[in-house]
Parts: sequence; structure tokens; C-alpha cells
Amino acid sequence: MLATAAWLTLGAAAPGGPSFAPWIDGTTPGEPETQVQRIDADTVVIRQSVRTNFEAPFLYLLFGRDRALLIDSGAGGLRIRPVVDRLIADWRRRHGDRPIRLIVAHSHGHGDHHAGDDEFRDRPDTQIVGLAPEQVAAVFAVRDWPRTIGHYDLGGRPLAILPTPGHEPAHIMVYDARTRLLFSGDMLYPGRLYVPRDRFAVFRASADRLAAFARTHPIRALLGAHIEMTTTPGRDYPMQAASHPSEHGLALPPTAIAELDAAVDAAATPPAIDRHADFIVYPIDPKPR
Repeated sequence: MLATAAWLTLGAAAPGGPSFAPWIDGTTPGEPETQVQRIDADTVVIRQSVRTNFEAPFLYLLFGRDRALLIDSGAGGLRIRPVVDRLIADWRRRHGDRPIRLIVAHSHGHGDHHAGDDEFRDRPDTQIVGLAPEQVAAVFAVRDWPRTIGHYDLGGRPLAILPTPGHEPAHIMVYDARTRLLFSGDMLYPGRLYVPRDRFAVFRASADRLAAFARTHPIRALLGAHIEMTTTPGRDYPMQAASHPSEHGLALPPTAIAELDAAVDAAATPPAIDRHADFIVYPIDPKPR
């Protein structure tokens, strides 16, 4: 049963964004390795326990008629494929055992988002998208990276792919017109938005393009890859915290896009840490090469 590997809780829609039951947060003894909540019958959120990896990332599984898109494969410290396989098997049972191809993609190329890729390499009818910008652009039909928007159809479920480098060179966001949700990766989520100082201008340009996209597309909420903020406005957890008591909600309102855009446009040179109620712009020194 799915419950042996994950808690399955149905998250009902709420005005302004999905509502979720409390997420696993490392505070409960015997917490499972993953938790699954559904936004709807074709949109699933998987949370990896902070007890398996301090990053505690969120993964997203979107179903269309012909393909399923898995956004990120986890941070390691557990086996993620059995959870994904059970969700796909359940979807197929509800759709007359229809075959469906799995596309394993990534919000970006940092290790806590692709550590589970090797589990899927021998999976039948599965494609793993590469981590380089040119590989992402090729799969998602981004003609002029990062200036143009890509498109990908899961079969009756078209997605828009927004290149948003800065945090990492191959970073993307995925917009789903059906649910009006924007899966925002590590660029915008309730937490520390790490930006290498030598790529701050690239991040700023991505924020400008994101704001322009939001002005012409209805966005219900943003769902990012982590939660690092508490319910106290502006307060984050210590880095590599082993538990997340009183955790901020996963969804951010679309107004966060304009707030981020204004913050990075107004940033000093060199940029400094800029704390907001729901996120922190967090410049960091680039790693030595």
C-alpha cells in the first residue's frame, strides 16, 4: 500500500491557492520518509522528510493524457522511485490501465534536486532530462535561452517552461495553465533565495522576465522546492535544521513575484541579504572553481 512509504492526504483547493494538511516537518517520532498530498487527481506533491536530508525538498508529479512530468527527483537518503511508481500505477488503474511515459525533469541542476535520477535510468518508457541549459532547452523547445518561453504538452495539458537562471544556470519554472500554478523551484519559495553574487544580474533579469510573464498569465499560487521560513514573518530556520516546527505554508501568493522583482531591482552593489516576510534574498559568494 502507498501508506507504507508515504502519508496520502487530499489537499482541497482554497481561494488563492491549494490548501494542504500539515507537512511532515521532522518533529514527530517515526515520521515517514515521504508524504504525498494531491492538489487534484492529476497533480501530486511529494515532500521528502527532513530526517532523510536536511533540504526536505518538494517534488511535483503532473499527469496529462500521454505523459507524466516529475519535477525533481529528491535529495537522496531514501528511495524515491517506489513512491513515484505507486502514484503512476494508481493513476493508470483509474484510467483503464492506459500507458503513460514518465519525464524526469528538474527545477535546476543542484544535487538536492536530481539525487534520485539513477533510480529511473532503467525504468521503461522513461526520459531523464539533462542538467545543462542546452539540454533543458532542447527538450522543452526553448528557442532562445533564457529569453524565450518553452512549451511542453503532457497530452491535453500544455505547460509553459520559463528559463530563470541566476540561482543556477539551468533553473526553470513550470507554469500549468490548467491549475494556474507556477512551480517555482529554488528561485522563489518560503526561504533563503541563494544567489551567487557574480550571477546577481542574471537573477535580476530572470525576476524581470518572471514579473512580465505574471502580468499576462493568471497565477493562483507559487509552489517552490523547499520551506525554510517559520510562521513568524521574516524568520527562517537555522541552516541545516533537523526539524521545522511552526513551518511556513508551502504556497506563496502571486504578489510575491512583484515583491521579489522590486527587491532585486533595488539591491545595492554589491547586493546584501534582504529579509522579507515570506522570503529572504540571500546573496552568496561564488564557489571557487
